[in-house]
Amino acid sequence: MYKKKKDKHKENIMLIIGGIIVIVLLVLSLLVSSSNNYVLKDTAMFIERIVMYPFTALRKDSKNECVVEKNSNKEMEKEIEELKEVLELNKTLTEHKAINATVLSRNKSYWFNTITIDKGKKSGIKKNMAVITKKGLIGKISKVSNNSSEIKLITSDDINFKVSVAIRTGDRDNYAVLNGYDHDTGLIKVTGIDKTTVINQGDTVLTSGLGEMFPAGIYIGAVEKEESDKYNLSKTLYIKTTQDFNNIHYVSVLGEK
Repeated sequence: MYKKKKDKHKENIMLIIGGIIVIVLLVLSLLVSSSNNYVLKDTAMFIERIVMYPFTALRKDSKNECVVEKNSNKEMEKEIEELKEVLELNKTLTEHKAINATVLSRNKSYWFNTITIDKGKKSGIKKNMAVITKKGLIGKISKVSNNSSEIKLITSDDINFKVSVAIRTGDRDNYAVLNGYDHDTGLIKVTGIDKTTVINQGDTVLTSGLGEMFPAGIYIGAVEKEESDKYNLSKTLYIKTTQDFNNIHYVSVLGEK
């Protein structure tokens, strides 16, 4: 009886120590990942993978045996479907090498600004490369380290992040600039449309290829509505995408041709 209590006490102590170590490593990872030093960022990613591996890959059943986590929960099923979409996407990409990557982290305070993926310079990723999913453009590479990269999303509130787009109305393309995101409606803003230009609801919006930042023809969304500015000189279009920016787990970076 005494031995059982003693073993139980030791087990509790080990659990407490283990918990403290995990917390310390997570805090260290967060502090390091906030640095602009790419070596430190890679170190943070390595720490995060070590700490989170037991929770994401394995679990203990009632008999204390480690078993692979079953893919029965809805979240896992969504991720599997998303991965299938990314793999299917590669079949349609002929001009650019698609580099598949997994999302590692997102900053909760800037949820719609950036995400971090697990591929970097060693995989051929470079700054300003376009990042897509099966549902279209989601952003561009803004920072790159050896084993990870940061993606600036098209939903970012960075006023300097602009994408040249083409609004396809019938057999005509009208050129404008994607620049902004309406958090209340979840719609992407497109500006620079002359007030006399006829745009229809449902018109397709694609990357234009101008400026040589992104390849032409990447799907972004469809026109949902338009508004005139207060001087009635130009229009602002609001674009509806099919991408759920709250749930992005796998992406493809469009590499070099």
